[in-house]
Amino acid sequence: MPTLLIVLAVVVVIVLFYVSIYNGLIKLRNWVEESWAQIDVQLKRRNDLIPNLIETVKGYAKHEKETLAEVIEMRNKLVAMPAGDHQAQMEVSNQITDSLKSIFALSESYPDLKANQNFTELQHELTNTENKIAYARQLYNNTVMKYNTKIQSFPSNIVAGIHHFTKTEMLTTPEEEKSVPKVSFN
Repeated sequence: MPTLLIVLAVVVVIVLFYVSIYNGLIKLRNWVEESWAQIDVQLKRRNDLIPNLIETVKGYAKHEKETLAEVIEMRNKLVAMPAGDHQAQMEVSNQITDSLKSIFALSESYPDLKANQNFTELQHELTNTENKIAYARQLYNNTVMKYNTKIQSFPSNIVAGIHHFTKTEMLTTPEEEKSVPKVSFN
């Protein structure tokens, strides 16, 4: 009888340990999904602000139609993308960020645009949104790292393999953003 109780106790401990590991994996996977949702919220916010910015700039920068059309095209491309390909979404998002920098630079060539309060407010809102996107990307990559570490570490890798938990890719930074900017005081 005592041997049966010991075996039963060991089985219960093993089952509880297994369930604990499984629940931890589920929690981390959900955190990865939630952290991507935070990026998605900020991308949507930026996409909602872009048409207002374009309309404001149109009146001042009639000669810059190509830049404006490029931003609209990329925004529409991002909105139409399927939800699952995070890396592709971030690549288009990075292109939008670069184009927005070009639009903000237009204010140097068009002083009336720079003085427009609506443009200034939109520029401020978009800058804040870009900062939130950067923070959300950082949070996403941190969460993905924790998740990937958990599914690759013993003994959770056994549970992860049984339940088909797969590695999630981190978001990468484009090479041009990694390079040190050239500063010249000439």
